Amino acid sequence: MAKPLGPTGEFFRRRDEWRKHPMLTNNLRHATPGLGIALVAFGIYLVGEAAYNHFRGPDTHSTSHH
Repeated sequence: MAKPLGPTGEFFRRRDEWRKHPMLTNNLRHATPGLGIALVAFGIYLVGEAAYNHFRGPDTHSTSHH
């Protein structure tokens, strides 16, 4: 069971309420909307390209002559 705060604890609790303001929490998430989705899409693209290059293999019928 919690001990009552008393006048001093109540004073500091009221003074620290600004720390929980919505403008101060989750700033990075709100500043970069869509970044998470873009990173996931780019990761899927990289994995797909690597898989495509792996299964395609080296091209044996090259048209360039060195």
